[in-house]
Amino acid sequence: MAANEYARRTVLKETVFSQALGKERSLRVFLPPGYNELVSHRVVYCQDGEECFNFGRIATHATRLILDEGFEPFLVVGVDVDMPNRTDEYAPDGSRFGAYSRFFLEELIPFVESRYPVRTGAGDRVLVGDSLGGTVSLHLSLQVPHSIQRVVALSGAFLDSSLSAIESAGAEELSWLRLYQLIGTEETAVATSRGTFDFLEANRRMRTLLEAKGADVRYVEKAGKHIWGFWQDELPEALRWALGE
Repeated sequence: MAANEYARRTVLKETVFSQALGKERSLRVFLPPGYNELVSHRVVYCQDGEECFNFGRIATHATRLILDEGFEPFLVVGVDVDMPNRTDEYAPDGSRFGAYSRFFLEELIPFVESRYPVRTGAGDRVLVGDSLGGTVSLHLSLQVPHSIQRVVALSGAFLDSSLSAIESAGAEELSWLRLYQLIGTEETAVATSRGTFDFLEANRRMRTLLEAKGADVRYVEKAGKHIWGFWQDELPEALRWALGE
C-alpha cells in the first residue's frame, strides 16, 4: 500500500454541550478509509481522546487494520478529557463520576449515533481507555451491559472500588463482557494524584475476579511502564481482539 494511502484520513472535530457536566466537551471523529454514509459502521470510543489520537496513534492503527488486514471500516471517537477533573470524572468513587457517566451514556453516544451511520448493537461499540480511562470504560459497560460489551483497558487503574464492584457480581454474571486487559510488569509503583499503587498486582487480582464471574478476558502482561510509549505499541493487537468476532 502506498504511503500516502495511510496519511490520507479524515478526522473531524465536534463539540457537545453536556447538561450533565454543565459544559462543552470536545470530540474528534476518525472516518475510516471506505467510509460510506449509506453503510453502518462499528465505533471505537476513546477516553483521553486527544492523547489517544496524538500519543496512541489510534487513527494510524485503525487505518492499517482496515487497509492491510481487511478489517471492516470502523469509526473512532475520541472524547477529550477535562484534565483538572479527570480523577473526579473517571474514578468510580469520584465526585463527578455520575455526571460523566450520564454524559457518556445519555448524551455522547446518542449524539454520535444521530450524526453518523453507526451500528447500535451491544457488540458494535468498543470502549478504550488508559489508566483511569480504562477504569471508567469498564464501569460504563457495567452500567449498560445490554449496550456496551467490549472494553480495552490499557493499564487500568483497578483499585479497591473497582475490585469490590466486580467481586459483588454474581457467579457467571459477567459472561457478556469481552475485555482486553494490558498491564506492564514495571507498573508496581505508579504515582497518582491519590497516592502510589501497584497496578500490576491490582490487574492480576482483577483478572482473577473477572474470569471467576464468567467474563471473556484477554490478559496481556509484558515488560512495560505506565506510559503511552508502551500502550501505543500494544494498541493494534488490542483492537484486533476487541473487533474480532
